Amino acid sequence: MSDAAPTTAATDPTSTSEPRDDRRVDALTHEVVAAWMAGQRWYAAKGLDPALRLIAALEGEVDGVRVSTQLVIDDAPSTPVLYQVPLTVRTEPVDALDEVLIATDGERWLYDGPHDAAYARWLLGTIDGGATVHADRASVEGQHLADIGAVTAVRVLRGEQSNTSVICDVDGGGGQVIVKVFRVLHHGDNPDVTSQAALSAGGSMRVPRSFGALRGTWPDVGRDEGTATGHLAFAQEFLPGLEDAWRVALQAAQDGVDFTEQAHGLGQATAEVHAVLAEQLPTVAAGTDEIASAVGSMRQRLEVASDEVPAVAEHADAIRRIYDAAEGLEWPRLQRIHGDLHLGQAVSSPDRGWVLLDFEGEPLRPMPERSRPDVTLRDVAGMLRSFDYVAGALRHGDNPTDASGWAHDARRAFVDGYIAASGTDIRAQRTLLDAFEIDKAVYEAVYEARNRPDWIGIPIAAVARLVERSAPAA
Repeated sequence: MSDAAPTTAATDPTSTSEPRDDRRVDALTHEVVAAWMAGQRWYAAKGLDPALRLIAALEGEVDGVRVSTQLVIDDAPSTPVLYQVPLTVRTEPVDALDEVLIATDGERWLYDGPHDAAYARWLLGTIDGGATVHADRASVEGQHLADIGAVTAVRVLRGEQSNTSVICDVDGGGGQVIVKVFRVLHHGDNPDVTSQAALSAGGSMRVPRSFGALRGTWPDVGRDEGTATGHLAFAQEFLPGLEDAWRVALQAAQDGVDFTEQAHGLGQATAEVHAVLAEQLPTVAAGTDEIASAVGSMRQRLEVASDEVPAVAEHADAIRRIYDAAEGLEWPRLQRIHGDLHLGQAVSSPDRGWVLLDFEGEPLRPMPERSRPDVTLRDVAGMLRSFDYVAGALRHGDNPTDASGWAHDARRAFVDGYIAASGTDIRAQRTLLDAFEIDKAVYEAVYEARNRPDWIGIPIAAVARLVERSAPAA
């Protein structure tokens, strides 16, 4: 492998008319990285062989270890995807990294970077120092928010689908930092970074403390300015040993244990997060255009669901009337929200109560859309649907359990907690809240039809219940 930085291609994933530049990753990494990527959980085009083009390689060195953060475009899917592939290159093999060895030519050993402490030292050092690293037509800049310290050990969380999270032990008191490395890159600031940074700046204890982020710029001929910018990684406080609310709630429902106090607290935590986000980030009035756009998206999802799920189509006319009624209402101001809130996005801390995680928003939405001001009721609806799913999951378990009463009480307590903390009676906004909850259930119906047909009854039952309660007369 050559020590020289790889050359940079002159095209980008949005380009379809320009001739492609076939300059590639260097001789060792190109074929083996492509083959290796195909087996990674975060590789989106499952079943395809990656066809990679290198657009930038950001090079560094820590303790004699070369760190190469490669930005590669995969042309295999119909819509090309831009990936971040961090690698470390060592001149001697490391036994502890055998499982993440990508390739060797007998002189260099190429490893999956996030598993190597050298990569974490480079990454967190760049963030902590607010440093800038340049490559040909690309760069990354560390955004420092709080001191981190030196990395002493790392481990990678297993099972993630779209990102890679690295737990780093750091000196200075034995603390731990979790670094989320975004594998698929998009133009636009990641709301997981900006929302949690804003909450930390506002003094909220309802999110892990933010330490900083790595923000990059890379060539993008599909944009007028010729470049794109976005976040590559995010570092924040790690809260070890905490179970997420989904697991806690599921166990409580299975055991018949009252969960109303915890649900009430979760409602309070959600309202507190919304309040700080409204203080720290811009809000906008919900005008005619904003409302029409939001309801238009709901109608579009309904049409897709009606085509795919006959049980949704049966209620489509009634749902349309609910959406029509919602569009004619006065909506609250729009603000930054969580965007994908459910029980799995909260953990309970003995010292801080409920803490919310993962503000990245719905993964399928374009990055700029995820940061747009939205209605806080969307988050409330997401959590209400999640309580309903606890009862649904238990109906489909090995020992079917009727937890519908448990879910009803938890949903009511959550709303009570939200009202108590926000000072806003969201029950007075029931028609609008029902519209958002129906929209979420319609989305769930499509997901279940495609992935878990046996579970389709969970969202369909919710649609039927909400329609019966809320639909205006024909």
